[in-house]
Amino acid sequence: MNKNGPARLLGAVAPVFLVLFFFPSPARGQATAQKTAPGGAAAAERVAEENLAAARRNPLQLRHFLLGMPKGADLHYHLSGGVYAETLLQEAARAGLCVRVKESALLDCPAESGGKKTEPGECNESWKTQEIVPAAAVFCQPALYDALVDAFSMRGFVPSAGVTAHDHFFGAFEKFSVVEADHLGEWVDEAATRAAAQNEQYLELMETPDFSTVEKMASEVRWTSDFAELRKQFLDHHLRQNVDRAVAALDQAESRRRQIERCGQPQASEACKVEVRFLYQILRGKPKETVFAQALLGFEAAQADPGRIVGINFVMPEDGALAMNDYALQMEMVKYLHATYRNVHIALHAGELAYGLVPPAGLCCHIRLAVEAGAERIGHGVDVMYEDRPHELMKEMARRHVMVEINLTSNQEILGVSGKNHPLSLYQRFAVPVALSSDDEGISRIDLTNEYGKAVEIYGFGYRDLKKMARTGMEHAFLPGRSVWALPDVFSKAVSECAQDAVGAEKPSARCAEFLKGNEKAQQQWELERRFRAFETGL
Repeated sequence: MNKNGPARLLGAVAPVFLVLFFFPSPARGQATAQKTAPGGAAAAERVAEENLAAARRNPLQLRHFLLGMPKGADLHYHLSGGVYAETLLQEAARAGLCVRVKESALLDCPAESGGKKTEPGECNESWKTQEIVPAAAVFCQPALYDALVDAFSMRGFVPSAGVTAHDHFFGAFEKFSVVEADHLGEWVDEAATRAAAQNEQYLELMETPDFSTVEKMASEVRWTSDFAELRKQFLDHHLRQNVDRAVAALDQAESRRRQIERCGQPQASEACKVEVRFLYQILRGKPKETVFAQALLGFEAAQADPGRIVGINFVMPEDGALAMNDYALQMEMVKYLHATYRNVHIALHAGELAYGLVPPAGLCCHIRLAVEAGAERIGHGVDVMYEDRPHELMKEMARRHVMVEINLTSNQEILGVSGKNHPLSLYQRFAVPVALSSDDEGISRIDLTNEYGKAVEIYGFGYRDLKKMARTGMEHAFLPGRSVWALPDVFSKAVSECAQDAVGAEKPSARCAEFLKGNEKAQQQWELERRFRAFETGL
């Protein structure tokens, strides 16, 4: 913002807004020691609170304020759903894919179509009359381009007879799924670049590696409810060989991302500073043999490569026929595998349901079963008040420090749940840890800043509320090592090693520095506090 802009601009803004945004704060330009003096941090936080109070009067200024605010982690992020449609169309053209025009869907080009790799901008008049055209054709036909962007996302979607927002959202994945195989590195770069632009520092990306081999294996293995025997059968079928392929795919993706972002070079992108880890996705809408095989592969992969695959999650619509019918069985699978692979972290989509989406009895207990299966984090948790004994459940979640990943836009779009009908405020009332996340920012056409904006505009959150949720996200990240905070989900006192330090200080004491050196989670938490200090004292 131009601090020396015309006087007519000043009259359009509230006085407190002028003081905070147009004139330097007393702390600006002073030594770091002065900024971190006793009481200085609290004063800087109050200034940030006042800035947010002023900015909330104008949605555009609120967006500007929140864009620069440190947000820590995004822990609920589907990588394929995080990529914007425009990127998918560029990649489809370069990969030589085709478009089935009527369905607005990508596919491998039929042999007779003469499909070839083409760059956007290469046009052929004959494409205008064909039912299947090269993906490059979309860059010559604006109407087709717009139709595909709309089909791949929620842009401009209006529910109609027989087409709900829920179905359009989940159906989008099928329309572009053929792109997924070869562009993982580019997708990670897109997610990290967008995160860096919003002052995020850590991502846990959900991704489903190629499981075609284990799916075939599942058809050859004899089903039994004895999970130990079932696991033995799959391991005897050389399931671990698939682990190597999953790890190799991440090697390739990481190498490609670092190449794009010029990491380690003088002109490295800011995206290089965003730490990325992966959660292995398991498709809950598959037959039980396949679900177990995928889950076993996910736990094996996380155990083999804990530095990158930090946990597992179950995905696909929770209200699907197989997902509903087999939910309790799937949670028993997780419980068994959790006992077998104790060091593998578990986050589970649970309670991504709403009244009327399934029969009332179907709302009874998904979150509870997920918690009992060992979930450390719950994705969505929207139907909690429809579960049996919901207050008791939330008290148990608070006692166990089970965090809920809150996805406000996604819940509104897919489930029609927002405002007072959303349980966010209830979770807070029962001291259940919560953090905001984006879910599928590409399909929803949003980013994490948008979710922070909703928390302010719809739920009246202040700066300290947002700051607590950002800290909570980092506290519950599946990173190795101890937390920098002495007590779980209490962000007022550091561990004894750093008790004499101001958390986030540029130069921690020798003892604290040694502690940080051995704890990745604490390092990220320290960095978040450093960013908060820089943000607040810079206002």
